[in-house]
Amino acid sequence: METGIRVLLLTVACLALQGCVVRNWIHHRQEVRAEREAAKEEAASASQQDDIEAPPPRVVEPEVERRKITVPKIKSSNIELGLHYGALSVEDFGTNQVYGAFAAYHITEDFFFQGEYGRSTAGRTSFETLGGNIQLLTNAERRFTYYNLSLGYNFLPGEAFLGRGIAMPSAFYWLGGIGSTKFGGDDRFTVNFGAGYRVLPSDWIAVHITVQDRVFKSDLLGVSKLTNNIEARVGASIFF
Repeated sequence: METGIRVLLLTVACLALQGCVVRNWIHHRQEVRAEREAAKEEAASASQQDDIEAPPPRVVEPEVERRKITVPKIKSSNIELGLHYGALSVEDFGTNQVYGAFAAYHITEDFFFQGEYGRSTAGRTSFETLGGNIQLLTNAERRFTYYNLSLGYNFLPGEAFLGRGIAMPSAFYWLGGIGSTKFGGDDRFTVNFGAGYRVLPSDWIAVHITVQDRVFKSDLLGVSKLTNNIEARVGASIFF
């Protein structure tokens, strides 16, 4: 009987101790949870305070110096008048100076019409030079005068640079046309073709370098043949 009472008392004591342990554990868990909630609220409050006190982002102003660019302007009328001077090699009659004038009308940025007039004086042939006083042509017949109308095409526009600070508009162009040449006492139908280079130091003046071949049929030496007469020249023109 006493043994049963002891067992009962021990059982009750164990249950009581377990209840205390469980109550203490639950209480500890509640305290830990409360501390976590408080820490979260404190962190959220601190974050809101930082957002309020933080200054707005600073705008960075670029410190890049602007480069001034002057865009060249060509006169809107697109009419060009100029003079030229150079050398003309008349086949069989030597090379002599040539001079003249030209006028151009620029249809678009790429195409233009150009009319030309030039004059030169042919020299003596090798036959005349070796023959002494033999003259195939009179002085008047040695005058070489031409005029023609050509179509031009700017096939390579660009810029020419003079040092680091000066850039000038420029263009390579083709020329081809028809006209007439007065030489040896006759007017001869002529086909001309060639190429040139144009540069504009200013918006109203241009400098040209041109090479052309003027082809016509000639029988001055007793045989009818096509003659090639190469002309190389420089010129200057103004725009209106």
